[in-house]
Amino acid sequence: MDMMETFRQTYLEESFEGLDIMEAGLLDLEPGTPDTDKINEIFRAAHSIKGGSGTFGFNEIIDFTHVLETLLDEMRDGRRNVTQEATDTMLQAVDVLRDMMTRLQNHEEIDEAKAAEVQADMERILNGGSEAAASSDDSVDNSPSNQAGGSGEWKIEVIPEPDLLQTGNEPIRIFRELEGLGDLTVVVDDTDLPDMDSLNPENLYLKWQMTLTGDGIAEEDVREVFEWIDGDGAQVSITGGSSQPTAEAVTEIPKAVPQPQVNESKPPAKPAPKAAAKAPQKHAPKQDSSIRVDLSKIDQLVNLVGELVITQSMLSQFGDQAEQADQGANSVDWVDKLKEGLTHLERHTRDLQESVMNIRMLPVSFAFNRMPRIVHDVSQKLGKSIELVMEGENTELDKTMLEALTDPLVHIVRNSIDHGVESPDVRLAAGKSETGTVKMAAFHQGGNILIQITDDGAGIDAARIEQKAIEKGVIEPDHNLTEEEIVDLIFNPGFSTAEVVSDVSGRGVGMDVVRRNIRGLGGSVEVKTEIGVGSVFTIRLPLTLAILDGQLAKVGAETYVFPLVSIVESIQVDKSLIKGIAGQTELYKLRNSYIPVIRLHQKMGIKNARTDLAEGLLVVVEEGGKRAGIFVDDLLGQQQVVIKSLENNFMKISGVAGATILGDGTVSLILDVMETLASHKGGGLHSHAA
Repeated sequence: MDMMETFRQTYLEESFEGLDIMEAGLLDLEPGTPDTDKINEIFRAAHSIKGGSGTFGFNEIIDFTHVLETLLDEMRDGRRNVTQEATDTMLQAVDVLRDMMTRLQNHEEIDEAKAAEVQADMERILNGGSEAAASSDDSVDNSPSNQAGGSGEWKIEVIPEPDLLQTGNEPIRIFRELEGLGDLTVVVDDTDLPDMDSLNPENLYLKWQMTLTGDGIAEEDVREVFEWIDGDGAQVSITGGSSQPTAEAVTEIPKAVPQPQVNESKPPAKPAPKAAAKAPQKHAPKQDSSIRVDLSKIDQLVNLVGELVITQSMLSQFGDQAEQADQGANSVDWVDKLKEGLTHLERHTRDLQESVMNIRMLPVSFAFNRMPRIVHDVSQKLGKSIELVMEGENTELDKTMLEALTDPLVHIVRNSIDHGVESPDVRLAAGKSETGTVKMAAFHQGGNILIQITDDGAGIDAARIEQKAIEKGVIEPDHNLTEEEIVDLIFNPGFSTAEVVSDVSGRGVGMDVVRRNIRGLGGSVEVKTEIGVGSVFTIRLPLTLAILDGQLAKVGAETYVFPLVSIVESIQVDKSLIKGIAGQTELYKLRNSYIPVIRLHQKMGIKNARTDLAEGLLVVVEEGGKRAGIFVDDLLGQQQVVIKSLENNFMKISGVAGATILGDGTVSLILDVMETLASHKGGGLHSHAA
């Protein structure tokens, strides 16, 4: 059962990938004459999902996908043009299949009502609806092999590969599907069957010659039955003929087990698996997450483990050498060799760590690929014309971060389309192209990944945001906020400038979630905008959530870790450059500007720490182009640290991103630089001109 569950999960994961292929292909389809290559790609993905579902008895998926296949089949044969209605309906079908797969993965009951509704829409299109057949009579193949009139007869020869059964294919299912098309007779060729001593029960030694007779049987219907194995598991020959086989040469399929009649090329229902799939479980087992890894990454990992084993073997010899040296029997300087071995161990361990982390890295296309569908649906709903441009999709990011990044990206893209890009008539009046552009780009900068979402819309009106913020009591009328700080108010909970609440936006839910989720990943999000030109949302993220390059700093008896990417410089304090602002904060003149000073011992409540600025150091940190100086007693070494979640193991602490265990076994807190600066009483984020 465990093995079957593994196969089941593998099928579902591959089916999700197939649905992504289908969705991307449907979004690329242009109305009019079908693009044969794209239709074939979509059809193959649908057919693979349908074929695999039969193995596990997912009959709801089989029935639903069969209708979708039929619609795609008419398009690829040139019998039907692509229309916007058909494309939208097939996209809904992809959503239904994805929901089915998700529910099956969680061992939940399938929503048959929604599936029936979309299936009815597809059948309406197939039966005429608003779509007329695209081709005239002379575009249809009228050859005898494809005619459905009269009494047809097909000769079928199947020579399977010996390992056909090991691929999950069952010949009896093929016979049953053919029986659903007409009257079937089978001749079994067992000439290759070995004696019992040589027989391998996992191999297939039989061949079959079949005759299929009935009215209206088209060649494409017959070939579809064998599409799953033809050329990849068996050699299949299908020819048309009129001669009937003699009674002596024919062996019929055994009728001991009643066979239900099925529709065109649909596998029969299998009650037991269906019941198992539909029965809800109160405690559904947790599904393990998986990741596909390039084989070269695994090879590199194996090589590094081999190097580590060699180093371990080298180090294990030093015990004997040390004992001999103590007895004066060996003059070899084993201490130098031990240091050399430890150096090798350090290098190999670091390489192994980087290799393991590299396995978790996935291209950001993992998150980007959902956006074309979002843009398609939202732009249609709002009556806008939007072009989506994606760059840097191969930039890699930690898998855990990518999964958490999808929702924030969806919120930003939806807002860019709704609030940013104007309607076509407004754009034309402003001298812009009727089609707006939303651009998504990912790239490296320093030790971070930057993701930018840019639109060429109307920009964000700071005056309007200021007015709304005053009305809602978010800020006071006599505030002294800069324009940049006013625009940043869009990330406040419940804040919205939409005049009308719709199902796209207007309830003030979304942008605050974006900032909270991004900060939860150790990142930041900021926005720059220009009226009439557009807006740019920039998300800055660390490469991974697991490993951090850190600078250790001493404050009293405690050791803190500063993310190395946030540190600009460390300086000795010159008291003559310190300036105090009454009731606000201390400022330090750093060359041509003043930066706020944050005393870490006060923020963290640490006693016995240095309080005289001249006796300690200022660690100048930067986040989002804004700086501050954090006062510490002293700086220690730099090292990579493994991040442990403090919130999961203890509780959330303001200004702390997590914790780590140092080499001496003590626990050290990792500073959340952005939150530390944001929560500082003086603002802590703006440099003041000198």
